[in-house]
Amino acid sequence: MAQYCRGKIMLRLPVSKLKDGMVLGQSLFNTAGGSYLVKGQPVTIDYIRKLHQIGIQSVTVTSMDPAYKLPPPPDVIEEKTRVNAIGTVYNTFQSIEENGTLDVDALQKVTDSIVFDLFENHENLVQLTDIRAHDAYTFAHSVNVAVLSAMMGMLCHLPKDELSLITLGGLLHDLGKVDVNTDILTKRRGLNDNEFKIMKKHPEDGARRILKMNDLPKTSILAAIASQHHEHIDGTGYPNGITGNEMHRYAKITAIADVYDALTSERPYKKAYMPNIAYNIMYNINKGQFDRDLLNTFFNNVALYPEGAVLKTTLGFAVVKESKFGRTTTPIIILFADTNGKLLRERTVIDLSDIKDGAKSIQLVPTGNELYHFIHELGVDPSSYLEEERKKDKDAGIKSSGLSTAPCVNIT
Repeated sequence: MAQYCRGKIMLRLPVSKLKDGMVLGQSLFNTAGGSYLVKGQPVTIDYIRKLHQIGIQSVTVTSMDPAYKLPPPPDVIEEKTRVNAIGTVYNTFQSIEENGTLDVDALQKVTDSIVFDLFENHENLVQLTDIRAHDAYTFAHSVNVAVLSAMMGMLCHLPKDELSLITLGGLLHDLGKVDVNTDILTKRRGLNDNEFKIMKKHPEDGARRILKMNDLPKTSILAAIASQHHEHIDGTGYPNGITGNEMHRYAKITAIADVYDALTSERPYKKAYMPNIAYNIMYNINKGQFDRDLLNTFFNNVALYPEGAVLKTTLGFAVVKESKFGRTTTPIIILFADTNGKLLRERTVIDLSDIKDGAKSIQLVPTGNELYHFIHELGVDPSSYLEEERKKDKDAGIKSSGLSTAPCVNIT
């Protein structure tokens, strides 16, 4: 899912640049939903070696300085809820594959927990919540899609029973992948034409399996979510090439959640994109693929520039202080260096929404080796600036913005 932190920095670094003692900002899940590493945990040399062995390319940390033990940001759902959900989805897929049955009660409990947590943590923007071993992708992805879909359902003011239904639909949207060979699902390069042809069958295979599950509620709607989550508004999707007028309204939501999580997740054949890159792809490159009004609602509630992210702007280098609901393209920044990377004598807090074409002033979000070398040469961890400003705000009694109350469009 995106990153959002309230006074905590989140830096995505290559595993090769990790140092003993750096604090993880995201959990790492294995196939069955268990945590290899838990967010907030300091990494050790042995952990770093293990990350290399299982093929993880990058992780997020809360600070470049191992001695600076910043806790990770809050999530939109609790860690125990996420771990339980991934494990339940794993067990569901295993049970379906082995004997064609699933534990509906377990799935409903997970659904209820996700919805409950979202109501409890509604003041948090969406964040990148986990990293995954490659063979765990399908299960963790299904949970993230369920969470993102539920969040959009809340923003669209769906009644609780419908919110539960769209969450369950997210958990089961990729059920058809039980019929896809594991070698294809975990392939470390892009799929060839024949493999992609096989993969394109999973929406209808999943829908067919769901329709056979008499214990599931409203199977026709759950099946529609599964069968249509790769369809496009303009009719260019698969498996049936239907248009937006023919898509179920919940499938339109799940389609957005599915692509966003896929783009911002690490896969064997690609690195994870930052939220602002995913935004550009979904808004501009894949124009016509998604319901535009729903896409606006979604990205109004996703931190495109995570708090604590370092930005290169036309004004100079800055660290993001806050991303606000409804104004995620123009965060509040702390300007700390000039355009050449030289530290300023005085730092300035700037709300980019107050500047004409403020969104266009952001040129780059450095990550990986580029970010590591920049901060190393700078000699200062930008997290210190963020913490200073947070303390000032706390002393002044200034609170961060809450959940967006802007109404969602009718999803028809």
